[in-house]
Amino acid sequence: MLRKAGGGIGLMALQSLLMADRPSLAKGAGPTEPHITPRAKRMIWLFMHGGPSHVDLFDPKPDLAKYAGQPLPESFGNVMTRRKVASNPLLGPIRPFRPRGESGLPISDFMPHLAKHADDLCVIRSLHGDSVNHPQSVYQMNTGSILMGHPSFGSWLAYGLGTENADMPAFVVLPDPGGGLKGGPSAWGSGYLPPTFQGTAMRPGKAPVLNLKPPSGISDFQQRETLDFLRHMNERHLADRDSDNELSARIEAYELAFRMQSAAPEVCDFSKETSRTLTRYGVDRAETRDFGQRCLLARRMLERGVRFVQVYSGDTNGWDAHKDVATNHEQYCKKTDQPISALLTDLKQSGLLEDTLVVWCGEFGRMPMSEQGKGRDHNPWGYSGWIAGASVSGGRAHGATDAIGLRAETDRVHVNEFHATLLHLMGMDHRKLVYEHHGLEEKLTGPGEVEIAEGLLK
Repeated sequence: MLRKAGGGIGLMALQSLLMADRPSLAKGAGPTEPHITPRAKRMIWLFMHGGPSHVDLFDPKPDLAKYAGQPLPESFGNVMTRRKVASNPLLGPIRPFRPRGESGLPISDFMPHLAKHADDLCVIRSLHGDSVNHPQSVYQMNTGSILMGHPSFGSWLAYGLGTENADMPAFVVLPDPGGGLKGGPSAWGSGYLPPTFQGTAMRPGKAPVLNLKPPSGISDFQQRETLDFLRHMNERHLADRDSDNELSARIEAYELAFRMQSAAPEVCDFSKETSRTLTRYGVDRAETRDFGQRCLLARRMLERGVRFVQVYSGDTNGWDAHKDVATNHEQYCKKTDQPISALLTDLKQSGLLEDTLVVWCGEFGRMPMSEQGKGRDHNPWGYSGWIAGASVSGGRAHGATDAIGLRAETDRVHVNEFHATLLHLMGMDHRKLVYEHHGLEEKLTGPGEVEIAEGLLK
């Protein structure tokens, strides 16, 4: 009997090893395989919370400079701000734009370090969304909907592709330590997907995840025995119930937390990074230290198989430059410009940029009119972001806003189309990445017909 069963036992061992090599299959919850040949295996999203001003960073408007101080031309019709019809005069670009790199792509003087990577950037000048308020726009850029309760982009990606590292989550979030994200952690929640796919918030340092380290005096063996007992009791409890996603997620969270106790501190340990690397990310300077640490941490996670990392810049107000664009953007560009440049440099030198998708944007842009003299109000009708890597050709701009940067006009890219395109680059067909919820087949891009933005795939 043992001789005949020997082959089967070997296959069981082989299956276990294969599952260890391919943790996404071990999860067994989502599609786990790309629908199409992916151009990127991993993704990092640099989220500028508060709404950076496209007309001051990536979308030069000569007419805005020419007619600065004058009323909005009647040909643009009535423009509603958050509270009233806009009547303030136009505000010219705060910093000059210059052609950068061999391509001559215009980038503002606000970002001299990023400007060195102009030939790697595909700037999208025609993004647009559906809400003029922060929380709803944060939800939409993260979940595809202006309403709470929908899964975030990272959750969909984790559900669809899993992780390449069994000891780390598929979806990691590095929030701004200042806190105060408009809309809150729902921006990286799993919505109606199983809770195991929500983003795991981490931070640099010796305690990357709060309450992860076991109490002193508890050995690994003792903790393993405790977790095994808990798992046994939880699985008995689960067996009596048809389905309980929250309990299943809790069981998985215990196991993942145990594995992360050794993996997470190693990822967050910068002691083996050279002083040159730390300096390049700005870790040695007060204004760039925090965002630099998180960009470096994001790079280290990507190297270790984390599928999706989202890095936030901006506390309660962040890039929300209502009073003074110059002061606000000078502060936040100084915090982020050098670290982002270092991240792109490292990814390119290591070869990771070829199959890594890098995304930069906020929840919306800013108005061409002034607010309070030197500031700008929210603008969801036309704004900019950029993508790099994943074999996307850089040194170019896709789409355009009108003459003053108010509305997207040419090759318009709605947020849902943006998401569909990003999923395509990751090898996922947004029409096939679905989850049944209350009898409906839900998807990231919503119930309507959504096309990918072909121009971004060049």
